[in-house]
Amino acid sequence: MEQRIIDKAHELFFRYGIKAVTMDDMATKMGVSKKTLYQHFADKHSLVEAVVRKEIAADEAECHCNLKNSENAVHETFLALAMMQEMLETMNPSIIFEMEKYHPSAFDIFKQHKNQFIYKMIRENIKRGMAEGMYREGLDADVLAKFRIESIFIPFNPELFPPHKYNILETETQLMEHFLYGICTSKGQKQIEKYFKQRAKTKQHA
Repeated sequence: MEQRIIDKAHELFFRYGIKAVTMDDMATKMGVSKKTLYQHFADKHSLVEAVVRKEIAADEAECHCNLKNSENAVHETFLALAMMQEMLETMNPSIIFEMEKYHPSAFDIFKQHKNQFIYKMIRENIKRGMAEGMYREGLDADVLAKFRIESIFIPFNPELFPPHKYNILETETQLMEHFLYGICTSKGQKQIEKYFKQRAKTKQHA
């Protein structure tokens, strides 16, 4: 039952945002009593935390797959973009800011994931790219990894990028392209062009 509750909460939070979904809504959608929900989760905060942990575990597993299956560092970055695209198709972009505002304990779990796991993945990608000759020599992997992390999450800020005005995936793609062209060698830039062409073909056939 606990896993069913987490799965349903994940689906509803991603579709409608965290704030919009109450424990009453959860009980109704699942066809159970609120008492049953509270037997498994003390409050909405603990349920949000469980959903965040579920999403983080799935994301980390996919990141490791991307690393394993990528042809080079540039390709790994494009696989990460495809992963983000898949996530954004079902995700309400308000989730992160609602979590920060209303569920700080869950946001702390997310922040730890961001500042440790995502940071490490990006830093290692930069080191890999330099070793492959895809990225310019002498880059500060630590500084650029921190810069890249923050740029990934900027489009989720509704004050800077109101959802009715900006498409979050297009914004993320622009920022990724800007970042990659800034760090790539001519060899790496050829890979960027190659993967953008592949991405365009995939879109045409979708």
